[in-house]
Amino acid sequence: MTAQHDGFDGGEQNLRRHPAVLTSMKTQYYSAVSLDGYIADENHSLDWLFQFGGEDPTYDTFIKDVGAIAMGSSTYEWVLRNDLLADPDNPKPWPYSQPSWIFSSRTLRELPGADIRFVKGDVGPVHAEMRKVAGDKNIWVVGGGDLAGQFHDQGLLDEMILMMAPVILSKGAPLFTRKITKPPLRVVSVTPYPEGFTQIHLEVQR
Repeated sequence: MTAQHDGFDGGEQNLRRHPAVLTSMKTQYYSAVSLDGYIADENHSLDWLFQFGGEDPTYDTFIKDVGAIAMGSSTYEWVLRNDLLADPDNPKPWPYSQPSWIFSSRTLRELPGADIRFVKGDVGPVHAEMRKVAGDKNIWVVGGGDLAGQFHDQGLLDEMILMMAPVILSKGAPLFTRKITKPPLRVVSVTPYPEGFTQIHLEVQR
């Protein structure tokens, strides 16, 4: 399914910039990250993350409150190439039951049976559509960093929930591609886990 959005009225834009006016839902950027701020190394590999084994200890709690997913094209293609279609003879199903919006200016491979909606352009109108579908649940911006930055540019990003791994990559795909200094992000909590991760929960202040 392919959708395109050309515009929206000012009243709707104002409500999107202040979602708490209508609902407690949040738009969250949730990601694993290295100590020096990368979500993948220079070869687009996550081997540094997989060495910890198992699944993120906070994922099950997080995903149950998610009603819609936003994902960039590079992240989508990585998931197909390295996970779902890694063994072409035994493809895996799309892992999310939530409707997923994939942002891309290119034509990407579709997955039969998956609720995936390919979109391009301004994230604002798409976010409004996602809010309607998510209801009182949250929107998860899976990545990458530039897509999360586009949501932030329009005042649509509410939180960052980062699972920080104790590794240093020195280069790679950055967590975020925007400067945030004034006001700074507000630290909601910092929680260490025995698997080696430390969760940093941050709120975007406006």
